[in-house]
Amino acid sequence: MAKKIAGYIKLQVPAGAANPSPPIGPALGQRGLNIMEFCKAFNAKTGQIEKGTPIPVVITAYQDRSFTFEMRQPPVSFFLKKAVGLKIGKKPASGSKLPGRNVVGKITQAQIRDIAEKKIVDLNCASIESAMSMIAGSARAMGLEVVE
Repeated sequence: MAKKIAGYIKLQVPAGAANPSPPIGPALGQRGLNIMEFCKAFNAKTGQIEKGTPIPVVITAYQDRSFTFEMRQPPVSFFLKKAVGLKIGKKPASGSKLPGRNVVGKITQAQIRDIAEKKIVDLNCASIESAMSMIAGSARAMGLEVVE
């Protein structure tokens, strides 16, 4: 018989840096899950990924207080910032305050295709071209100029 699902928890955790402090601790503690067990498993799974890369994770909590988790690809904004060379972190250099007017960097179609190939598993797209279009829109919204 399958386990009963108590709920889902969606978090964005830096690769290799899961610890019991907020937001992980309170989110898992609320459901009665073992916080350190998750932190150790997550850090072990993300050991080969560049440290500090934001990883979206969906944790499935079961009623018997066990859990499983599924990791996704980093956000498109992370890939765009990395491709253009913007500072990756909290708010500084997160893009243009006035997208469309101020350009903070340029990104090529080849770079967008590379991002689309990595990210297509998480996007709701049927083809690489539609994923590229979606990513180009995100780039423009961040104040990046899309060039050939």
